[in-house]
Amino acid sequence: MNEEKRLCRTPTPGKQPTVIPEWKYEEVRRVIRRVVPRDPPGIPAKDLPEIVRSELSAEVKAELGSITWHTTTVKLEMEVAGELARVPGRKPQHLVRP
Repeated sequence: MNEEKRLCRTPTPGKQPTVIPEWKYEEVRRVIRRVVPRDPPGIPAKDLPEIVRSELSAEVKAELGSITWHTTTVKLEMEVAGELARVPGRKPQHLVRP
């Protein structure tokens, strides 16, 4: 079976991109877009994997693999693509949708 893949970049200079199945990217991205607000203070990045886990169906969770790893990978690509932004001055890191 030849499944479509998605290149996931990172905003960290010098880091190599990761390739994941397109369906995994879209499942995690869909949840992130739904749960991350547009306005500050945003959502703590450290809470995102657990929120994504709670929003996915049991079937998707069983097929996805590491939810934390996939959430981080998709989050970083969404940052590079301009779909997520870090809230300046917030520690720990908080995210918003621009």
